[in-house]
Amino acid sequence: MEIASKYNPAETEEKWYSYWMEQKFFRSVPDEREPYTMVIPPPNVTGVLHMGHMLNNTIQDILVRRARMQGKNACWVPGTDHASIATEAKVVNKLQEEGIPKNSLTREEFLKHAWDWTDKHGGIILEQLKKLGASCDWDRTCFTMDEIRSAGVIKVFVDLYRKGHIYRGIRMVNWDPAAKTALSDEEVIYREVQSKLYYIRYQVEGEPDQHVTIATTRPETILGDTAVCVNPNDERFKHLVGKKVLVPLINRPIPVLEDEYVDMEFGTGCLKITPAHDINDYEIGMRHNLESIDILNDDGTLSKAAQLYVGEDRFDVREKIAVDLEKSGNLVKVEDYTNKVGYSERTDAVIEPKLSTQWFLKMSELAKPALKAVMEDEVRFHPPKFKNLYRHWMENVKDWCISRQLWWGHRIPVYYLEDGSYVVAETEDEAVRLAREKTGNNSLTINDLKQDEDVLDTWASSWLWPITVFDGFNPDNKEIDYYYPTNDLVTAPEIIFFWVARMIMAGYEYRGTYPFKNVYFTGIVRDSQRRKMSKSLGNSPEPLELIKKYGADGVRMGMLLCSPAGNDILFDESLTEQGRNFANKIWNAFRLVKSQEVAAGMEQPESSALAVEWFSNKLNQSIETIDSYFEKYRISDALMEIYHLFWDEFSSWYLELIKPAYQQPIDEKTHQATLKFFDDLMRLLHPFMPFITEEIWHHLEHRKEGESIMVSLQPEAKPYNAELLRQFEHVKEAIAGIRNLRQEKNLSPREALKAMVMTGKDGYFERLDPVLKKMANLESVETVGEKVKGAVSFLVKSSEYFIPLDGLINVDEEIAKLEEELKRMKGFLNGVMKKLGNEKFVSNAPVKVVELEKKKKADAEAKIQVLTESIENLKK
Repeated sequence: MEIASKYNPAETEEKWYSYWMEQKFFRSVPDEREPYTMVIPPPNVTGVLHMGHMLNNTIQDILVRRARMQGKNACWVPGTDHASIATEAKVVNKLQEEGIPKNSLTREEFLKHAWDWTDKHGGIILEQLKKLGASCDWDRTCFTMDEIRSAGVIKVFVDLYRKGHIYRGIRMVNWDPAAKTALSDEEVIYREVQSKLYYIRYQVEGEPDQHVTIATTRPETILGDTAVCVNPNDERFKHLVGKKVLVPLINRPIPVLEDEYVDMEFGTGCLKITPAHDINDYEIGMRHNLESIDILNDDGTLSKAAQLYVGEDRFDVREKIAVDLEKSGNLVKVEDYTNKVGYSERTDAVIEPKLSTQWFLKMSELAKPALKAVMEDEVRFHPPKFKNLYRHWMENVKDWCISRQLWWGHRIPVYYLEDGSYVVAETEDEAVRLAREKTGNNSLTINDLKQDEDVLDTWASSWLWPITVFDGFNPDNKEIDYYYPTNDLVTAPEIIFFWVARMIMAGYEYRGTYPFKNVYFTGIVRDSQRRKMSKSLGNSPEPLELIKKYGADGVRMGMLLCSPAGNDILFDESLTEQGRNFANKIWNAFRLVKSQEVAAGMEQPESSALAVEWFSNKLNQSIETIDSYFEKYRISDALMEIYHLFWDEFSSWYLELIKPAYQQPIDEKTHQATLKFFDDLMRLLHPFMPFITEEIWHHLEHRKEGESIMVSLQPEAKPYNAELLRQFEHVKEAIAGIRNLRQEKNLSPREALKAMVMTGKDGYFERLDPVLKKMANLESVETVGEKVKGAVSFLVKSSEYFIPLDGLINVDEEIAKLEEELKRMKGFLNGVMKKLGNEKFVSNAPVKVVELEKKKKADAEAKIQVLTESIENLKK
């Protein structure tokens, strides 16, 4: 195969992804191998690829490709989430653009539109993931509302209800007026905002001159007030307890009560109680048996119960009521006020606390085994810092509001009879049977029953994902026994409660064990100014455009270069450029190796033999390090190890060491060893950069149809000679020292020099002289027992290297330069000594800082000694 002069990512990526798909390398079926299983965090069907998806799926692909190359039966299950709120909003907006209001449609008509929209848009993000190189088993693609997943969701609801874990009740919920549905606590995002604090005067009933003043940020809610509360320890208001005050503007009399909850320091010390619109007020109302007046409609407009401003938006009313309160003499003052306000995660609407009849799932018992699993590392978090956050939430877990007032989603399997009682069943036939048993009326049909209008929270399907993707509730499907539990989950920490905790609960409840062994938490992708990337800010690049510009391998590498587990990623496009440059470096190095003329009978040079021996050991050391990083889920560090191994050790040192003289051939033994090293390096790199490694692997030797680097085995670490590697590092430092000396003295690299070495306690390694001679261009190397006169010198550890420069330099100029450097170094040492002589600094500074200063002192003293001796040698 001819090797192109320039690497073409677009052409290569399309070619090899199609090849992988045709050969079904991503496909997994149970067999005798050890399984490696991972489920994709299902992106919303409304979604398109963004930078967070890029990072998450790159990490997943690295893990699954590596497992596949370790000989495991790797199965990465893709799929999408129906995203009740987001998808319904998209469909409603589309219908509005077509002049069709949602309320003009029946449920069935609306769902037809929703399915049409999903069929058209739902798979876009999965197709985009293919451009990234994602090696999912696409034949297993799931959707949270497909037949199998839906059956599992309904089965679990019925089971949990029958176990007594699910109940229906009136509770204070988070209400999203834009989506017109309840939300769970985890779906509310709290932001600090600049608000107003309104001080409002309430007249005491029958006493025109007596008033109490309350402070509120939501003056519109006074129309739902049913009491005013004071603290029983507050002497200021003792005379008012038991009396009534009048709600401004509507003059409804409400009692003045005492309750310990009231903070005497906040506002005026008087608290208005609106049980229908504040969770704390609701609890006070329950204690004092207060009426709850719901003044808001589902869309955030005021209801008839408000008496005023009926049908007007809550925020418009806030402005109007302030004006009207001022006109009536009830507004005392308005102050600027900073407070936290809850917003819907999905619609960004301001949340309203609202009393509502909902379905709830009891969480306390389900949470116990899931908490134990993480605390005892049966499920391991990477990084482990998230364990404390998880523990806090699980120890304080609240019942989960699982019903949503939407049409798109899994409809709650509850069927009501005419008298308001109900049955819970997986199917309509079962519902009819249970209803007949309940009533004794055997003539009942499905038409006599009315199914609950609500759907389940989206997370009520995705918490079953690791089970349902393998049809785990079907007793005839044995795949789940092979693939479950899964190995790794890669996700974002912001859904640790939404999803991770709940999946662990479901795993123990329905499979008796954890759903995954490891959870790798990615960070948030931010720009260089630490702002979260978003399209609204204009700071988020289009992932597919990045791939087009830098290649998928370049983008994958760029994402990983800045992504330690659990920490935010400061993304800069220069990182993807660095990734592309690395791909080009690999390509050019390979072209160099393949273009070399090979001489079959040529004897292997001693320097090349040493190079092969050294790099073989270096490779095995790196493989051991890479394996260790993967065990600790330090994936970014693993990539950096491979990056430095290829760029610094292989390209900069090994290829230079074996490089033949100009227009001379290379011996076959070295050439074959180099090709084998390239093969190992490409296999190590493949999980990170799958496309270029596949392309080069096929160029390494003639490959048969149906072969691929992705199903070859990862190189395994073999024992290595650590002493040889230490010695080689010493020689590399010596080579660097001689090269620096040439640069400082303006000596040509082509001019061969002599070197003498006075061996220190670290030793000298005569066996590696061929390496030193070739790389430093030395005509000879010899050991000496004393300092060499008329030579400049430098230290490598405790060994001193001397380079005679007779006739090569102007001695007087060189002495002047060395004396200037000596003066500077003595000044530096003086500054360090002052620090170390300061008892306060030594006593109070961190140990590491003091140790660093001591090292500076030792290094400076050694340098001063070498400079002094070099000056003396040149003067003799």
